[in-house]
Amino acid sequence: METKDDLLDQAAREFRALHDALRGLNEGDLTRVWLGVWSTKDIVVHISGWHREMIPALERLARGERPIPEGVSYDDVDAWNSAHHYREHGHQIRSWRERQGL
Repeated sequence: METKDDLLDQAAREFRALHDALRGLNEGDLTRVWLGVWSTKDIVVHISGWHREMIPALERLARGERPIPEGVSYDDVDAWNSAHHYREHGHQIRSWRERQGL
């Protein structure tokens, strides 16, 4: 089982890899739709929304409460989100850039 420090280190590495995948893209690159109906900019906004949702969840956990409010369920991960955003979306962006020669 991974420790808290292991998980934090992994998240930091994956966030850095995502950041590196974004480096050097111009506005046209960022707004070009290529992942279904999403552009790279849409992916970054999606991750920002995930961050915004996770902040209160972590605050609740720190108080010894459930991470999500009563009546809310994250059971359907595909409909809600994936726990490995940085890795998943970083990989998608890097693959797209390679195909585009960016």
